Amino acid sequence: MTNQKRFNVAVVGATGAVGEQILKLLAERNFPIQELKLLSSARSAGTKITFKGVEHTVEEAHPDSFNGIDIALFSAGGDVTKALAPAAVERGAVCIDNTNAYRMDPNTPLIVPEVNEDKIKEHKGIIANPNCSTIQMVAALKPLYDRYGIDRIIVSTYQAVSGAGSRAIDELLRQSKEVLEGNVVEPDILPVSSLPVKHQIAFNAVPQIDKFQDNGFTLEEMKMIRETKKIMDDDNLQVTATCVRIPVVYGHSESVYVELKDDFDLSEVRQLLQDAPGITLQDDIASQSYPLATEAAGKPDVFVGRLRRDLYHPRALNMWVVSDNLLKGAAWNAVQIAEYIASERQE
Repeated sequence: MTNQKRFNVAVVGATGAVGEQILKLLAERNFPIQELKLLSSARSAGTKITFKGVEHTVEEAHPDSFNGIDIALFSAGGDVTKALAPAAVERGAVCIDNTNAYRMDPNTPLIVPEVNEDKIKEHKGIIANPNCSTIQMVAALKPLYDRYGIDRIIVSTYQAVSGAGSRAIDELLRQSKEVLEGNVVEPDILPVSSLPVKHQIAFNAVPQIDKFQDNGFTLEEMKMIRETKKIMDDDNLQVTATCVRIPVVYGHSESVYVELKDDFDLSEVRQLLQDAPGITLQDDIASQSYPLATEAAGKPDVFVGRLRRDLYHPRALNMWVVSDNLLKGAAWNAVQIAEYIASERQE
């Protein structure tokens, strides 16, 4: 496109794990950028980052940072989004937010492009990226929802430590070394909550992600429940979740049980998933081919396998869903939304 319109883009949280992936994707996708502004907290301001061969200095984010910005991608925590996104919108920017700040706000569309791209245009300046574990699940279920309808979803997640940030990755690596060397393990980061109690993550599974709520579910579990209903635009969906942190660096895995409204043919289900955008079907038990976090890491797709009809419910299906939580679960989903906005604004 010779007369392609270019945009002033800000990345908030540019030095974080998701921010780094956003910048990598913007470069790889050759996103039409006129001016790039990298923003962070005061602690990270001054950091030098090279983007497409040009060195940029990270600046401390404040309201006036968004003067002249067309698209702002936020991945610096919910408090930062709440403090700065309204100011960015006032200055004319469209904000794509990776935090929980606006996901359940009724005026903010919650977007997975493969599922509800048509809702992007309803934004009032802010577009929310769903929780990483929600994104991969609804992307995998959307083709089935459209074809058969869905009554109930039961999901158990096995989530990578990178979902809790770079310090959690460091903790896993440190603890693994301590265990292997026979030293005392001193947990410091996980689970992330307001309580001082921490648990070993190395060689362990911790059935808590985020804070416990009054109903006994964690906030992560309630995010999946609420967000799935909103994204699918179906308040009648019955969703329950158990979210577990495991000693994997990148890639969330999920065991998903889904009760469909209509009967299904398993071969048709496979074909629906094979044809679905953003889905890679890996479902050949004869060769022990199924999704693995180690193979999904670094790739943008959602991987689906272990498809099987339930033994007791005539319209129920079991499946295994894996995706890189920093890519489709965060950065890639956000960049997809940015690309949609850019394409809509081309002259």
